[in-house]
Amino acid sequence: MQQDPGGRPPSPRSVLLAEVAQATQRLADAGVPSPRTDAEELAAFVHGVKRGALHTVRDADFDARYWEVVARREAREPLQHITGRAYFRYLELQVGPGVFVPRPETESVVGWAIDAVRAMDVVEPCIVDLCTGSGAIALALAQEVPRSRVHAVELSEDALVWTRKNMQGSRVDLRQGDALDAFHDLDGQVDLVISNPPYIPLTEWEYVAPEARDHDPQMALFSGEDGLDLIRGLERTAHRLLRPGGVVVVEHADTQGGQVPWIFTEERGWADAADHPDLNNRPRFATARKALP
Repeated sequence: MQQDPGGRPPSPRSVLLAEVAQATQRLADAGVPSPRTDAEELAAFVHGVKRGALHTVRDADFDARYWEVVARREAREPLQHITGRAYFRYLELQVGPGVFVPRPETESVVGWAIDAVRAMDVVEPCIVDLCTGSGAIALALAQEVPRSRVHAVELSEDALVWTRKNMQGSRVDLRQGDALDAFHDLDGQVDLVISNPPYIPLTEWEYVAPEARDHDPQMALFSGEDGLDLIRGLERTAHRLLRPGGVVVVEHADTQGGQVPWIFTEERGWADAADHPDLNNRPRFATARKALP
């Protein structure tokens, strides 16, 4: 056996790490966007360890069920559906069929919203999350803005199965209903309205990644021919809910940069409408302020 310069024999590569390398290649060949990360996450899930501790799994403890979950991911089943968990900012959420899996891009949307709320001169800011899905946005805001009063609404009963699990024990006011007709009891009292609504144009169906197209609920993805139908409705809802000077934050597709701010026009009672980039410098969300009287 060849020795390193210090005279020590090299450590043999563990069985698990070798299998992870093979799985990475299989997932890459299947078109999975992050094959190495997913191969490691699946290995950690099956073996009950953190990703950083994969090297501690003994060869004798290698679990052949690893290849079962790799095959599912190879078929483009979402990683989060296989593991049953999704990470969002400082949260670990339960997810599965029937609920939209939160994406990393939305973390920058929430980050902007948190900064905006903290900058307000409000002791207990009132926040509304429309189309809450898994509850990721509402829970992150409740956690990171401790004195906020957070309200969230979701229409889908299938999604609410997961929302209720995630919000159990939280202080978020969760309601079932249509986002366009929600929270009339809060009209004119809200400091921040935030939403990650469906925004994919129906014409783009064939270009959507299989993980989303085949597994995320359709009502969480598509919204009319140009993808902006629901956002147009949310503009009216946000204006009804917000106090003068309150802020709305809406996520959109990077291809819709420049279009969404034009929905929040001065003629409709808005000011300072603008687009903002995500961490990859792609236009990702629009913001506007309800004009003062």
